[in-house]
Amino acid sequence: MKITVVGLGKIGLPLAVQFAKSGHEVFGADVNPEVVESVNAGREPFPGEDHLAEYLGEVVADGLLQATTDTATAVAKSDTVVVVVPLFVDEDAVPDFGWMDSATDDIGRGLRADNSTLVVYETTLPVGTTRERWKPRLEELSGLAEGQDFHLVFSPERVLTGRVFADLRKYPKLVGGLTPEGSALAQSFYEQVLQFDERPDLERGNGVWDLGSAEAAEMAKLAETTYRDVNIGLANQFGVFAAKNGIDVHQVIEASNSQPYSHIHSPGIAVGGHCIPVYPRLYLWNDPDATVVRAARQANAEMPEYTVGLAEAAAGGSLDGRRVVVLGAAYRGRVKETAFSGVFATVEALRDRSAEVLVHDPMYSDDELRTFGWEPYAVGQPVDVVIVQADHPEYAQMSKADFPGVTAVVDGRRVLDPSAFEDVAFSVVGKA
Repeated sequence: MKITVVGLGKIGLPLAVQFAKSGHEVFGADVNPEVVESVNAGREPFPGEDHLAEYLGEVVADGLLQATTDTATAVAKSDTVVVVVPLFVDEDAVPDFGWMDSATDDIGRGLRADNSTLVVYETTLPVGTTRERWKPRLEELSGLAEGQDFHLVFSPERVLTGRVFADLRKYPKLVGGLTPEGSALAQSFYEQVLQFDERPDLERGNGVWDLGSAEAAEMAKLAETTYRDVNIGLANQFGVFAAKNGIDVHQVIEASNSQPYSHIHSPGIAVGGHCIPVYPRLYLWNDPDATVVRAARQANAEMPEYTVGLAEAAAGGSLDGRRVVVLGAAYRGRVKETAFSGVFATVEALRDRSAEVLVHDPMYSDDELRTFGWEPYAVGQPVDVVIVQADHPEYAQMSKADFPGVTAVVDGRRVLDPSAFEDVAFSVVGKA
């Protein structure tokens, strides 16, 4: 097959490499010429993705992957087009389709009647978007008929950055077409470009699952991510209550999860990343009356402020003029990504209290931290208060000696060893 992947970001590029590794000719289309140049040179344009540098070099050297800024021309040469272009959403749950609309227009201009091209959107979408937005837009731009001249399918990406290749093998690939013919084509396509681990725990087995419609596939992705946000919101509310009442919520959760019907997640300082804070808003776009979803999103958004409040109390009631270091700019450990990271709200809450704020992250240089408007912290500098925002493994080894003068620590990720901070006011989110 000849395949175009539109969008060579942290999901799209590994996908393109995976397809090429499976023996197919892949065109990677991206609007950023620097990304295109890097890919064509066999160099990963961003760090942190397991095996990407190795695999990318191999498929480029073998002539199986080439990148371009000319999406329409690549589409015209392809049997299948896979779209992984970012969709943004604001605090009011209003999606911004700008980048996706532009990419879709380019795809529409490249579709050819003699190709019967399969077009698959993998970007997470509000329910109904594939049928109600992309179908008429592609038909108008191409002058072709969906279901006859080309086929349109939704198949959500279900991977985490840093482990994309492993996750592609681990989880079933969900597909939902606008027609049975489109779904069948998508199932055949993914069976040729993906390989799946054995999953005896799944009644249907691992592989490609046809959900029967694009709408069902769209909702499946929103449901699985919204569930996690709601679960974490519940855990955070349990944690706040437990701390007020002298209870260790982590012991409570461990006890509750010891039977098979409870799967409570862990409380923490923030919910970040491209998925969990964002996709519940896309669900709310479709279902504004979903009070449970809205309440959980609000509960999670309030956690940085709550955690800074813990630090304020531990420091004696005021952070005015105190030197406070936030450990972790990334939204989670070992990922160089700040999308919706809790660091932003945490720094803002500290500045509102007139604290002198510094930020540390082992994955970012001092200059990179300064581009966000933060003063970088060097381990060993005097500091009054420490707040852990990201669970980088490096932090687990730290002790009081790394922070001369520290009097208060709030561990927002339960990563530090409390015994390493003797005579320091030490708090963990969810524990008194």
